[in-house]
Amino acid sequence: MKKNNIYNLAIVLGATILLTSCLAVKDYEQPTVKETSKDLFRIDEQLETQEDSLSLGNVSWRDMFTDTYLQEYVDQGLKNNFDLQIAISQMSTAASYLKQGKAGYLPTFNLSTSGTHSEISKNSRFGSFSSSSIQTYQLTGNFSWEADIWGKIKSSKKASLANYLQSESAQQAVRTELISKIVSTYYQILALDAQLEITNETIKVRKKGVETIKALMESGQVSQVAVDQNIALYNSAEALKLDIETSIFKLENSLSILLGTMPQKIERTKLKDQVIDKDLQVGVPALLLNNRPDIKLAQYNLMQSYELKNVAKTNLYPSFTLTASGGFESLELDNWISTNSIFANIIGGITQPLFNQRKLKTQVEVAKNNEAQALLNYRKTLLVAGNEVSNALFAYNTETKKYVFRTKEAEALTNAEKNSEELLNNGFATYLDLLTARQSALSAKLNLVDSKLQQLLTVVDLYRALGGGIK
Repeated sequence: MKKNNIYNLAIVLGATILLTSCLAVKDYEQPTVKETSKDLFRIDEQLETQEDSLSLGNVSWRDMFTDTYLQEYVDQGLKNNFDLQIAISQMSTAASYLKQGKAGYLPTFNLSTSGTHSEISKNSRFGSFSSSSIQTYQLTGNFSWEADIWGKIKSSKKASLANYLQSESAQQAVRTELISKIVSTYYQILALDAQLEITNETIKVRKKGVETIKALMESGQVSQVAVDQNIALYNSAEALKLDIETSIFKLENSLSILLGTMPQKIERTKLKDQVIDKDLQVGVPALLLNNRPDIKLAQYNLMQSYELKNVAKTNLYPSFTLTASGGFESLELDNWISTNSIFANIIGGITQPLFNQRKLKTQVEVAKNNEAQALLNYRKTLLVAGNEVSNALFAYNTETKKYVFRTKEAEALTNAEKNSEELLNNGFATYLDLLTARQSALSAKLNLVDSKLQQLLTVVDLYRALGGGIK
């Protein structure tokens, strides 16, 4: 009868434990939030997107940026950049913690050995009956295992996995940002090269203009004011040249840092050789969620917060442990390792937190708040991502249209400069008209180069905003 009662009690206790363990923790499910809808980023009247269209973020950076010099620099940066190497090292650290988390189900086993020599007082209770010294030799193995009744170890393992995935996403984010910076810096150098070429040509023209205006002054056709104005414009162009050369030098050094190398001269092509694919597709928000490493990072952060909350909840429940030890113990070294020296014990225990419940409840409350904050951060990251895509797409279309206008502006002012020279030679214009036309033409040419640069940079921004660079 007593055995039956014990058996029934064990069944009830086991069923209760099983039911409670199911209620203690639940598997993580990706939350559905309104920010993942198709309206995540504005399209307006810009590029049309279809659900089966290819997102720009899925395009390999090699296919996106085809300049051979640029490809070499991106390759070099991916191998040597210090920030990326740090991110990869942090990823390795997270991988080690993940291995540790996976080992949580396994028992621990320790092996120890010791030899003890004791001198006993002859005036003591036992000293008068035995030898005054005792030697004890012991070889012990200790075994310990915790049953994962409530899913604590399982949740800890999942939290470690989420932490590893965060580090992986962080590394991908650094990679994407690095590629964008290398490409943008390279394009800026090309634009400065183009502006330097225009400035050098302007210097030649203005130097020749100074000589011409001096001859005209000697013949009495112009005043000293015209000469001074030409000299001033010539020196202004020389100063502009120095500013551009300084900017090129600094950008070359900045690019060298991105490449993880000592400062060096950057070999390159020309700005006019850079071709933009006009068929840019942004895809749909679902593709954005799969590509953006910062969104993935926020997702995994939310997952980790959820699992750590589960761990905190399971700390409120009793833990079930099994410990055992055994080995050899003897007073004589000769018979230390023998069957008569074997000892062993095994202990099963249940530990229920009592006086630290408030501390454990606080941990649960904090974990829940951390999860709520992670969810808010995830939603915010989605909005920021959608905003960046919208801005980059709109900017690209704006700069594309602006480049057309800048081209027409430069052509018109270049023609105006030529016409002013002809009118001056025929006495139908003043030299001030020619100076104004030349200054306007120079500004238009420099603005055209800058417009081309901005168009290229908006493509880079759009590529980065869509999560490009991972492949």
